[in-house]
Amino acid sequence: MKKIFLSVTLFCLLSIIFVPFLATAAFVQCGNGTPIYDASGSCTSNCPCGICDFFKMLSTIYSFIVWDIAMPLAIIAIVIGGIMMMISAGNPDLMGKGKTMLKTAIIGLVLVLGSWIIINLVLTAIGYKDISTWSSFSINCTTP
Repeated sequence: MKKIFLSVTLFCLLSIIFVPFLATAAFVQCGNGTPIYDASGSCTSNCPCGICDFFKMLSTIYSFIVWDIAMPLAIIAIVIGGIMMMISAGNPDLMGKGKTMLKTAIIGLVLVLGSWIIINLVLTAIGYKDISTWSSFSINCTTP
């Protein structure tokens, strides 16, 4: 019963923290409303979605997962693991739990940040050459 209460409480606290991030994350940035065209016939605002916009959406989702979800959770886990190690006061069980939490958080962080290498490899293999920095992908869509 104590584990269920702790799990529900943790879920509620994390929901309070992350729901505002989800509400402000604009994953789809095209096709919102009636398209507006200029005199030459090219779309200037609220343009319909295309294949390039799909890849922009994937890039936005990736950045959201890495920087807004994984990083804060990893930092929280590292801090909690460090606190558990500091307050163990010679208790080997608590020290072991703290070390395990710290090690697991660092491994998870390395895996999440290492996912960029996989994405970079796939994008390079399909011919995308315009990767700006190691932490983000800038995909520029042009309307026909």
